[in-house]
Amino acid sequence: MSKKTSNEIVFSDYVESVHKYGRIWNISMAVLMLLFPVAVSVIFQTTPEWAALLSGLIATAPMYWAVGIIETFTYIPMLGAGGSYLSFVTGNISNLKLPCALNALEQSGYDIRSEEGEVVSTIAIAVSSIVTTLIILLGVILIVPLTPILEAEVLQPAFAQMLPALFGGLGVVFIAKNWKIAVVPCVLMLILFIAVPALNAGTVGIMVPVGVLVTLGVSRLMYKKNML
Repeated sequence: MSKKTSNEIVFSDYVESVHKYGRIWNISMAVLMLLFPVAVSVIFQTTPEWAALLSGLIATAPMYWAVGIIETFTYIPMLGAGGSYLSFVTGNISNLKLPCALNALEQSGYDIRSEEGEVVSTIAIAVSSIVTTLIILLGVILIVPLTPILEAEVLQPAFAQMLPALFGGLGVVFIAKNWKIAVVPCVLMLILFIAVPALNAGTVGIMVPVGVLVTLGVSRLMYKKNML
């Protein structure tokens, strides 16, 4: 059996610490979020109507459980361990954290399965979280003086195109590199969103994992048929 190099030992210790503190922070955030309704009940000396609460949970919880399971298996291979812990704590994965991580990996030339890729992804998501927090802080401070400008009619078309512009810029890079793989999921999503108007921004949490699964299935099929 070959001995581990010093770099492998250091990286092993790093990954162990990532899992240790990642579990601590994720469990802590889950407890804090669950404590909010408890605090409201204590402050206002009231309790929810348990029958109504149970009825609401039965109607909505299974969907979130399914999305949570799918996102776990979908995002972790793309974000790495450290990036996944950070992303699931700070949120907004599909719109912000995932594009930042993928772009950082693309620019650095590392694969997420490598030690360097793991570190690059974690740093990118950490910086993204810090920048997002700072922007939100500035937004809270400047919201009143900037409201007349932000509500100007001339700027509304630009605000409506911010997300399409972000994902369009990222999409061009990755689609150009793997256009054969991208054709089927892109066409499928276009057909779905055009044919079913009910699918909107609120369904991204479901449609992104669906798109990933479709892409994996199509890629495997094309690989078996020697099309890749």
